[in-house]
Amino acid sequence: MGAPDQLRIGVRREPDRVVLSLDGELDMANAPLLQEAIDGAKLETTAMVVFDLQQLRFIDSIGLRIILLAHERSREHGQEFAVTPGSQQVQRLLNVTGVGEHLRTIASADEIVV
Repeated sequence: MGAPDQLRIGVRREPDRVVLSLDGELDMANAPLLQEAIDGAKLETTAMVVFDLQQLRFIDSIGLRIILLAHERSREHGQEFAVTPGSQQVQRLLNVTGVGEHLRTIASADEIVV
């Protein structure tokens, strides 16, 4: 784990949301890539932020921290924030840490949220 090229981040703007799709491994070595993508996406300009974790195979505590900071930032801007389910390891970390209880989970990045 750890090579920066093991994480691919896609940023997609929709009329009502920005979707950050994470593919690979989110750990200490490549967490700065996600932080750069978050900063560059200007997330505060939309009503909703979605982290699509469906292709995320691994996450460590540093990666989890960045997602939590993005969640907090969204709340400060009055935005909705959601994640899609990730791999078994990702879901296990969310559950063990209790973070999963505080993040809205939607089935897909395109799900309509009411």
